[in-house]
Amino acid sequence: MAKIIMPAAAMTAAVQIDNLTIAYDRHPAVHHVSGSFAAGSLTAIVGPNGAGKSSLLKALAGLIQPAEGQVRHAAPGRLAYLPQAAEIDRDFPISVIDLVRMGHWRRVGVFGRIDRAMRDAADAALHAVGLDGFGPRPIGTLSVGQFQRALFARLMLQDAQVILLDEPFAAVDERTTADLLGLVARWHQEGRTVIAVLHDIEQVRRHFPETVLMARHVLAWGPSAEALRPELLQQAGALAGAWHAHAPVCAVPLGT
Repeated sequence: MAKIIMPAAAMTAAVQIDNLTIAYDRHPAVHHVSGSFAAGSLTAIVGPNGAGKSSLLKALAGLIQPAEGQVRHAAPGRLAYLPQAAEIDRDFPISVIDLVRMGHWRRVGVFGRIDRAMRDAADAALHAVGLDGFGPRPIGTLSVGQFQRALFARLMLQDAQVILLDEPFAAVDERTTADLLGLVARWHQEGRTVIAVLHDIEQVRRHFPETVLMARHVLAWGPSAEALRPELLQQAGALAGAWHAHAPVCAVPLGT
């Protein structure tokens, strides 16, 4: 097995993972992952299909109960999660501006009142993502790229310290991807911790200083230039080729 590259321990951790194992129907999806995401870091999670990338991200978001281990957040109430586009119901009858204003939910609650400052902030977020004038439109009328811009506008209003993105640029046009990468860079400059599941290795090399390379367990974790070495990518691909439907069940009892 290749040597795992771990982030510098001296840096303050925004998210700490301790011996995390995730299983579905007792079949392992993520094996015994430990490590930390430094506060203010910008990290990509990459690996072949079925490597456990999205499962890890959902565990970080608190959406999956680990079979073993734990995830600890320095600021547990300051987290935002963007799922894959396929997991979001775009037929829900809501306007673009109402979708964006949902980013205020943590501050106002279900029945709270959105004041003028919050409405202005939502308008400013739409402007920032290039959707001026789209506020009244139903979300179902948006293109894939426009809808992703609206979701990023909602993230802006959440004002989170840790932002989790699951394949945020999948099926999105190049111009939208470039604009949204600019927002990610801005969040990074503001000192927020951004963790994104991505597939485009060259995109990761250009825009994400840190990388976690997974193949159900961690193969490498650290500076992208090191974690994305060709021999490590080849090893991840070889492990993916060996996966099969009759993998042994996880020995760890679920719910522990």
